[in-house]
Amino acid sequence: MNRIFSGIQPTGNLHLGNYLGAIRNWVALQNAYECIFCIVDLHALTLPQDPDELRASTREVTAAYIAAGVDPERCIIFNQSMVSAHAELAWLLSCITPLGWLNRMTQFKEKAGKQRDLAGLGLYAYPVLMAADILGYKATHVPVGEDQKQHLELARDIAGAFNRRYERDFFPLPEPQIFGTGTRVMSLRDGTKKMSKSDPSDYSRINMTDDRDTVALKIRRAKTDPEPLPGTIEALEVRPEADNLVGIYAALADQSRETALQKFAGQNFSVFKEALTELSVATLGPIGGEMRRLVADPGHIDAVLRRGAERAAAIAEPILREVKDITGLLRP
Repeated sequence: MNRIFSGIQPTGNLHLGNYLGAIRNWVALQNAYECIFCIVDLHALTLPQDPDELRASTREVTAAYIAAGVDPERCIIFNQSMVSAHAELAWLLSCITPLGWLNRMTQFKEKAGKQRDLAGLGLYAYPVLMAADILGYKATHVPVGEDQKQHLELARDIAGAFNRRYERDFFPLPEPQIFGTGTRVMSLRDGTKKMSKSDPSDYSRINMTDDRDTVALKIRRAKTDPEPLPGTIEALEVRPEADNLVGIYAALADQSRETALQKFAGQNFSVFKEALTELSVATLGPIGGEMRRLVADPGHIDAVLRRGAERAAAIAEPILREVKDITGLLRP
């Protein structure tokens, strides 16, 4: 059976973009694949973290997975740091990864900015750890957003480099799964920027745990222009804030952008925003409530993560042992 691997960093508050772009799709994937869904807490350490907040966020992301419908009995849910094979394999793979490949990674350049010489090695080598996350389970498919596609291509390159160096077909080349409508949800205040995990009070994003009044307020304050909704996709595409809101509505309603636009074309944004609010609340309300219930029982979440780590290690550790044998590491 084909195997899926994917994960989310436990930093900031999960928002509508995380749900539409990743978690909702995972719920569907668990019906057709062997699924491994990780909370990538080692990746979170590429930037400074408050230890208590990191632990709390790890539990919150776990709660979001479960509340949205990812079944821990059918899928493996665990936090990355609980399985040491990730870090060990990352070192072995880093030894065959040319610096030139890492120098092409655009996310490092964006995150390090002008302080590149002061950035940590972890931020620079992050894509190799991501490759280890995937290859350590011999995953065949990886759901990714456009911003992570380059890193998956690197994972494929590293897998090929390993296979060539040791002259064997050991690692599969994982295939990307990029979903359609709603995979890239933009800021409610700037349609040219991706919705991000910033201050939870920020009006640019809808958190998965926001209540009805908060969702309604954020959608009312979402940036638009005075013109009514246009009647064509071509006209919509030159209005990024309007395009973003229509895309969110279409994704929540499981419709095409064209269908959603036809329903509201020519109407004022106040009418459209009321409909979008109701649809958002209907979708996220039950999930947010279940997340709060789960977070209130950390013992249950920790048990899910422990069991998931045991199941993950049962897959990853034999693969790591094979890698060590192939590379000539002596294990008396």
